[in-house]
Amino acid sequence: MSDSEKQMDMNFFQLVLSLQVSAMQLMGKIASPITGKVERDLGQAKVSIDMLEMLSIKTKNNLSPEEDRFLSNILFELRMNYVDESKKPDAASDSVETKSPEKDETP
Repeated sequence: MSDSEKQMDMNFFQLVLSLQVSAMQLMGKIASPITGKVERDLGQAKVSIDMLEMLSIKTKNNLSPEEDRFLSNILFELRMNYVDESKKPDAASDSVETKSPEKDETP
């Protein structure tokens, strides 16, 4: 394998990993390295997952078995996490629910 092919392989893995990390951050699974806060935006997380799916479709039969397995496993993991997160209430509705009882208790 030539140096340019090795670099392309590394770029592929880095691209997939960057989209995975982005999706995990947007699902609120890990903190943002910039803000240090855990934030959740499932719509944008879905965009990252959809981009990985598009990459999988467009590269079908053009990846090494290792690359294909890597991408498939990441897509599976992200989809399962997305389903899990989509079942949880939004953070905004959580804060409203926790503040409401306090308001009712104070005269």
